[in-house]
Amino acid sequence: MSQKETTPDEMSEDTGEAASRETSQLEQNLKRRSTWLRLLFMVVFVALYMITRIVFGAVVVFQFLWVLFTAETNKQLTELGQSLATYTYQIMRYLSFNSDEKPFPFSTGWPTGTPDN
Repeated sequence: MSQKETTPDEMSEDTGEAASRETSQLEQNLKRRSTWLRLLFMVVFVALYMITRIVFGAVVVFQFLWVLFTAETNKQLTELGQSLATYTYQIMRYLSFNSDEKPFPFSTGWPTGTPDN
């Protein structure tokens, strides 16, 4: 059996059609409201992530001082540290497109316990 040879003109037509489809897809993506709304949420969650880093740093310092003076951990600080870690995990999953579920304050409530996959 012989294969049909493709002429340069046919190749440029195929390439032109593919480029046209890609451009059309790009235009649709740029016009999609959900994409821009996701960007807005991502900006909000990056800001919230920065705040949680500061709060988490304070929890670490206070917990260390607590242990230094009492020789035991503070249960409330431990729970706060865990919930901040879970919240940070949820933010990272949303920002990296591993989850479409928006973290607090756009979800049901503040996270408690370990992260759920």
